[in-house]
Amino acid sequence: MNHSMNLSSAAILGMGTALPVHSVPQTDIAELIASSLHDRPDLARFAKRVFKSCGVDTRYTVEPSYLGTLEHCRYLPSTDESDIPTTKERMNTYKQEALPLGIEAAQKALQDADMSPDKITHLITVSCTGQYSPGLEVQLIPQLGLSPRVNRMPLIFHGCAAGLKAIQMARDIVQGAPGSQVLIVCVELCTLHFQPVKERESLFSASLFGDGASACIVGAPQSQETHYLDLGTGYSVLLPDSTEDMTWEVGNHGYDLYLSPRIPKLLGVHLEEELRQLLQSEELPELWAIHPGGRGIVDAVQNVMNLEDEQTKYSREILRTVGNLSSNTILFVLNAMRAEMAAGQRPSTKGVAMAFGPGLTAELMKFTYVPAFSSAVKEEKDHALL
Repeated sequence: MNHSMNLSSAAILGMGTALPVHSVPQTDIAELIASSLHDRPDLARFAKRVFKSCGVDTRYTVEPSYLGTLEHCRYLPSTDESDIPTTKERMNTYKQEALPLGIEAAQKALQDADMSPDKITHLITVSCTGQYSPGLEVQLIPQLGLSPRVNRMPLIFHGCAAGLKAIQMARDIVQGAPGSQVLIVCVELCTLHFQPVKERESLFSASLFGDGASACIVGAPQSQETHYLDLGTGYSVLLPDSTEDMTWEVGNHGYDLYLSPRIPKLLGVHLEEELRQLLQSEELPELWAIHPGGRGIVDAVQNVMNLEDEQTKYSREILRTVGNLSSNTILFVLNAMRAEMAAGQRPSTKGVAMAFGPGLTAELMKFTYVPAFSSAVKEEKDHALL
């Protein structure tokens, strides 16, 4: 029997993504932030350089105030900071805006997998940009038509690595409990946490993050007529001496994010050994689904693993067109990768996925793109067996 069709096999059977209606060119956000720094011309010039060089052209946001002038943006006041939205106000916006995006992404994933909602046995919701209770995992059940008995698992505050963490959790569920169908829904509204720029370090995160949602169905593949991603082994690892290099803490005016400029260097030092540990004696795979936390992160992985530009193009294109969407981003990359593989009628191809979050955590996993088994190929194989 084909291994990919074993009961113990777990695969991403369907995927879906969703973006808010408001798109903002990177140049516009750079001008907005530079305007807020009119009394700090040196910092304003530095901001424009950072925003131009980080690899992002466009981002999406649920907050329309970023579309106007500085006078209308409460998140980036140039003088009076008394009206900056509080964390409570930002959470109220999150509660209002997160659900519709999560529903859209989940419905697309269900349709892509050709799966009835009542077949879902487990629901994993992922977010690090907003919390409330009863939460997203409760609200999605009636909206999507899931069983009220679905096993709910919110995965919160794990940052950019959480999307791939959820996929690995789902794989383990499916392999341990045959017949399980796991729906993962990630929603991140990163732009709700923009704050007035005080120092250079805060510009790195301000230049990267956008809003969006993603979803996928993980289960045992039952049909050879659809393209899917077979999920291989993987693990999570804490990189040494890096706990202060990526932090995400609740503040009075949103969540406070710190990204150290050392992160690409840390990945360059430690990642190759971990990937060799993951792959053992296998050859390097062709497909590389790299979480594009920033251009420097993709550069670091490409350099240390000696990858071709073609192998990092999916990550760079997602970063360019939507920015870093935190936990969502790896699913955006995998979705784009699978779509192109299917359109090009590519054969079965091995790959590795990776995402990075606070810790500093590296989440690593092997996967295989499995193409649809066309009827023409099936007839040819059936004939050969006669």
